[in-house]
Amino acid sequence: MNKIFIIGVGLIGGSFALDIKKLNPECTIYGIDKNEAHLEEAIALKVIDKSAQFEEVQHADLVILSIPVDGAIAVLPKVLDLVSDNTIVFDVGSTKEDICAQVKSHPKRRNYLAVHPIAGTEYSGPKAALHGLYKNKTNIICEVEETAFKLQEKALKLFTDLGMRIRYMNPQAHDKHIAYVSHLSHISAFMLGKTVIDKEKNERDIFDMAGSGFASTVRLAKSSPAMWTPIFKQNKTNVIETLNEYINNLKHFKSLMENEDFEAVFNEMETTNHIKDILNGIQ
Repeated sequence: MNKIFIIGVGLIGGSFALDIKKLNPECTIYGIDKNEAHLEEAIALKVIDKSAQFEEVQHADLVILSIPVDGAIAVLPKVLDLVSDNTIVFDVGSTKEDICAQVKSHPKRRNYLAVHPIAGTEYSGPKAALHGLYKNKTNIICEVEETAFKLQEKALKLFTDLGMRIRYMNPQAHDKHIAYVSHLSHISAFMLGKTVIDKEKNERDIFDMAGSGFASTVRLAKSSPAMWTPIFKQNKTNVIETLNEYINNLKHFKSLMENEDFEAVFNEMETTNHIKDILNGIQ
């Protein structure tokens, strides 16, 4: 694959660009982004080789769509309209049901692979792009059977070369599960940050007292609202379900405190300690 087009040259798209270039120095990485400053910065940082116009994707061997999910659902059909029969297109969005439904009947559905790499940081923009971001990370692929086999092979070889682990899942299951392990985590971080900011109007007090536990817990609150609001909108039903369960658990914990049942508080935390064994098992 010699002509790679990245639509959205931020953390995720930029990190793909860096690693693809390292794997294949002879390829040309083209960037498309509505933010001209991002394109200039990406070229200056050598994340991409050149900027391109949208219509040029007709010459692409690979197109990576790495823009917020509301934009992706609108742009993907337009990309498929333009690409050649031998082009593989994949998006990297955190929701999959809506985008798969959007192109279900597209004449070039076979050119599209629905992908969600479970990787990233709380930072955004071209400067956030990292070499090796995807190494040992899980990449969830949905509806693989809808993609032409030879094009699947191209994408899967790339993911393997990047050191990714592959899992297959249907879009509905993906969106339900990711609401628990990702979307709820972000909401929790945002609301924890809001709670502390609202309570502690003197920001110096927050930073003087904040330890590593608070910093790691609230880290995701630094994530881009422009990216996360559309995710919550598209996955609204699943996110509300997870929030209801989370809120019920918080209320239960609060009631234990009110009733001074600290043996039950201890037991709740001890039972939940088991999560370290689960997480260690999937590292």
